[in-house]
Amino acid sequence: MPMKNILKSNRLSSTFITLAMLLLLSGCLGSDRLGEKGNPIKLLFTPATDAEVLGGDAPTFIKFLEQETGLYFKSGIPGSYISMLDMFAANKADIAMMNAFAYLIAHRRYGVEAKFKAIRYGQSYYRGQIIANHKSGVKKVQDLNGKRFAFTDPTSTTGHMFPLKLIKDHNITLATEIFAKKHDVVVSMVYRGEVDAGATYYFPPSPEGKIRDARIRVLEQLPDVAQRVKIVTITEKIPNDPLVFRKGLPRQVIIKFKNALFRFLSEKGGKHIFNSLYGVEGWSEATDQDYDGLREMVKKIDLNQELMLPKL
Repeated sequence: MPMKNILKSNRLSSTFITLAMLLLLSGCLGSDRLGEKGNPIKLLFTPATDAEVLGGDAPTFIKFLEQETGLYFKSGIPGSYISMLDMFAANKADIAMMNAFAYLIAHRRYGVEAKFKAIRYGQSYYRGQIIANHKSGVKKVQDLNGKRFAFTDPTSTTGHMFPLKLIKDHNITLATEIFAKKHDVVVSMVYRGEVDAGATYYFPPSPEGKIRDARIRVLEQLPDVAQRVKIVTITEKIPNDPLVFRKGLPRQVIIKFKNALFRFLSEKGGKHIFNSLYGVEGWSEATDQDYDGLREMVKKIDLNQELMLPKL
């Protein structure tokens, strides 16, 4: 055979071999089922999670999940909720812990489903509150007309969104309104009379009668805060942060994860880890309908979710 033909034949053979290897490799790479070592289940923690805490406690939880389910998991912390949503869009996220506001967008865009919600102080929900200085004359919501008011942050459900809905429901016109950013700052401003009233988070008193709402944050500096800053009203229930699953995640994976999660929380060490990892005592089952009240609030105050998302 002429040398030219031999070279041509060798090049063709090499090309076919290369193509065959690529096809073989792609077949191998794509053959791993979800939960196998080459295709672990991707679990995302909320962007607010401390990376150092995650590095210390998350591996223990992941190892437990793998032992209990027989599946492989990989955890991570997105840099923001926008990044988290992008990961769901690209099928790079299977399970995630996120705040309720981001969940509304994730569900609408990508069909992400809430299956569990966090438990804090024994409750699967929380509330906001409107507080007032004891000399302000504000005893009920209607008394807020013409008063100076402080919210926390525009993205806060307890320190802005739900209290604002209450104010709008009662057709209140405030004299002035400011955003003080932090809950303790709002309490301090109300205490000092810099504003007449404000909005913060609410939790009911402990069984011993100790306050657990935002006023507790300044109790050490202002021992008489409970006497000088009074609760005017509390908002409707707001479901706690959800634990969500991507659309199409196999039911068997969800069941195995659920069983392992609750088994982990039944152990003292597991409860401690989740408390330090995510500030929760446990999880209760949830459905998407649990977040309808939040959706109604968004409509009521005409909130643009897309513009708010980068600030979460």
